[in-house]
Amino acid sequence: MELRITHLSKTYANGVEALKDVTLTIGQGMFGLLGPNGAGKSTLMRIIATLQEPDTGSIHLGELDVLTQKEDVRRVLGYLPQEFGVYPKVSAERLLDHLAVLKGITQKGERKALVEALLTRTNLWEARKKNLGGYSGGMRQRFGIAQALLANPKLIIVDEPTAGLDPAERNRFHNLLAELGEQAVVILSTHIVDDVKELCTDMAIINKGEILMKGHPLEALEALNGQIWRKRLPKEELAAHKAQYHVISDKLISGQPEIHVLSETQPDPSFEAVEPDLEDVYFSHIEARIERRERA
Repeated sequence: MELRITHLSKTYANGVEALKDVTLTIGQGMFGLLGPNGAGKSTLMRIIATLQEPDTGSIHLGELDVLTQKEDVRRVLGYLPQEFGVYPKVSAERLLDHLAVLKGITQKGERKALVEALLTRTNLWEARKKNLGGYSGGMRQRFGIAQALLANPKLIIVDEPTAGLDPAERNRFHNLLAELGEQAVVILSTHIVDDVKELCTDMAIINKGEILMKGHPLEALEALNGQIWRKRLPKEELAAHKAQYHVISDKLISGQPEIHVLSETQPDPSFEAVEPDLEDVYFSHIEARIERRERA
């Protein structure tokens, strides 16, 4: 199964270009769509999930036309949106059973077995009688995955799934997503670089509605080998360094700025070479796009 997105564009009534000629081919496994807030990720996810219409372009999931065969797509789609609401006074077991009925699973025995299997798989069986209002953020996200799996989907979309989760819940969620990627096309839309680094074998970076790069994370890292340089410096020198060097990122380490500079050669002896990570890949492409816009 393969998802093919071709020349997809979307402009909202207020003039915001959410997507600009997006073309992507996504195969089975974990695919990371990485971009800052407002990059167009959620718009793209909603269109793929048949919840929104593009202005132009096409999407195919295998032989299905996503834009014209919406009901057929929904039968093989699992979707966990960024804002996933639950009924707080209903137990996980009861709500999942109700959702299974809505999915067309009407045989009581089949439905009971499926609900039990999904709650066990998402590590919620012990809390199945608990009302969803009492679930932690991570538990609600795992319940969201359970409901997304009711149709045994071929395509699974998860939009910003780990925002706000503590480290333990984030690890549990990562393990669950990795399992799902063995059997389906799984699109992970996020602004968290570590989510993509730890999970995905293919990725794309999107910003301002445009795809800036697509490829294997390791290949993206190799392309920056020998070009990332690090330096810690006093705060008062930060502005001057940004004016002089190609600074792609800066962050405070123990109250002192640390900058990463993109350069084919050592900027000066005060810089040290570092192994690039996906954060460097991300910021280098974001910064390159900003520079192109400023020159245009």
